[in-house]
Amino acid sequence: MRTQCDPSCFVADHLKKVPPSGIRRFFDIVCEADDVISLGVGEPDYITPWHIRESCIHSIEQGETSYTSNYGLLELREQISELFSKKYNVEYNPESEVLVTTGVSEALDLAIRAIVNPGDEVIVVQPSYVAYVPSVIFAGGVPVTISTKMSNNFKITPEELKNVINENTKAVVLNYPNNPTGATMDKADLEAIADVVVDNDLMVISDEVYDCLTYEGEHTCFSSLEGMRNRTILLNGFSKSYAMTGFRIAYALGDSEIISSMMLIHQYTMLCAPIVAQLGAMEALRNGNDELDKMIREYDRRRNLIVDGLNRIGLECFEPKGAFYAFPSIQSTGMTSSEFAENLLDDQKVVTIPGDVFGEAGQGFLRCSYATSKDEIQEALERIETFVNKT
Repeated sequence: MRTQCDPSCFVADHLKKVPPSGIRRFFDIVCEADDVISLGVGEPDYITPWHIRESCIHSIEQGETSYTSNYGLLELREQISELFSKKYNVEYNPESEVLVTTGVSEALDLAIRAIVNPGDEVIVVQPSYVAYVPSVIFAGGVPVTISTKMSNNFKITPEELKNVINENTKAVVLNYPNNPTGATMDKADLEAIADVVVDNDLMVISDEVYDCLTYEGEHTCFSSLEGMRNRTILLNGFSKSYAMTGFRIAYALGDSEIISSMMLIHQYTMLCAPIVAQLGAMEALRNGNDELDKMIREYDRRRNLIVDGLNRIGLECFEPKGAFYAFPSIQSTGMTSSEFAENLLDDQKVVTIPGDVFGEAGQGFLRCSYATSKDEIQEALERIETFVNKT
């Protein structure tokens, strides 16, 4: 008789180091519960604008259902290249320096796998999006985290960066405007980081998917800084700006050697991004700015509402300058982030995300998305206040 095996013994060791996404756990709760107000998942509450949906419907009716180039449709890559030339004065060759991907998450995975050798260290600035550290581990790299602080508006300083660099350091992952804090870095801040990058011969993976959602000042594209174009793999996409999360369409920009290496992995694992999503992205870039401007203005109003409300309740919240997240401190309650989020959900049916999901630097904070209606934000604030007053 053949002996039975334990399939878990075949799971790769590095996967055992990575926990499931804490965000997804709360998302699943929202899907299953009634009368819940969610400030949890970072997804626009807007439906993809009709003209984008219509263009996709029309493309299917016309039989545009084939594979595309591994790099993506050339016309879309040309539009992306033109956008960055006009908006940020940085030039990319659409034929060799633009790669269309299935969401920014794939672009991140490709970027890290394209440059990281086993044992290479990658610096991740935290609090940070939950995929950064696991992506480094999946590539055989070693994540090294830097904890930013609310007292410095969650900005990384040159000194903090210098302190963790050694001979094994390969790259640093930046994300501004930041998920989960809403923090931004101005040009002077980023120039100081760029000096450290050059002095230590590093690469930068700059996730700028929230660049359009900048409410004060202007977003600085990291690759537009002097000397940074060929040291930067820039990631961006359509999910946040054009409410196209389910389309899973994004892109990476960088030196042709880096992009071709990313494309090689993409070629064998994803082949190409869906053509319908690519055509929708083209329509978004052609005609989507009016809806984008309306969304930005509305997010800004919600930003003021939720930040003012949280501070009034007594949950200290610095003013986020970008994205659509507030990141209040709950330290005054004496609870951990997870305790507060879980108890708030049980008691008042309001979903937030514990800050420590985004790294140790997030302990004592919550992520509250204001990508929901003002009425729901107001109701959520009232419920949070009721909960806080009980504690």
